[in-house]
Amino acid sequence: MKISKKDVEHVAKLARLRLAEEEKEKFGKQLSEILEYVKKLNELDTEKVEPTSHVVPLKNVMREDEVRPSLPVEDVLRNAPVREGKYFKVPKIIQ
Repeated sequence: MKISKKDVEHVAKLARLRLAEEEKEKFGKQLSEILEYVKKLNELDTEKVEPTSHVVPLKNVMREDEVRPSLPVEDVLRNAPVREGKYFKVPKIIQ
């Protein structure tokens, strides 16, 4: 399938891209090649192929939640640049 220069310009406009003339030719050729490849893929018999969203099964790799003691407040605040009592003191950002 041949992509016309007008099609490339339309896609570029939708994507808000400004293309030089040589880029329009280059991208038109590349898009045509991509569509030709997709056309070849459509010729394959996929009747018995299950639809998938991933080629490999997904597995949650996160660990189980465990209740553990927190760090002592003094250890947490040891490197705080400014603190107020047992809290971090930060500049006010909302007035």
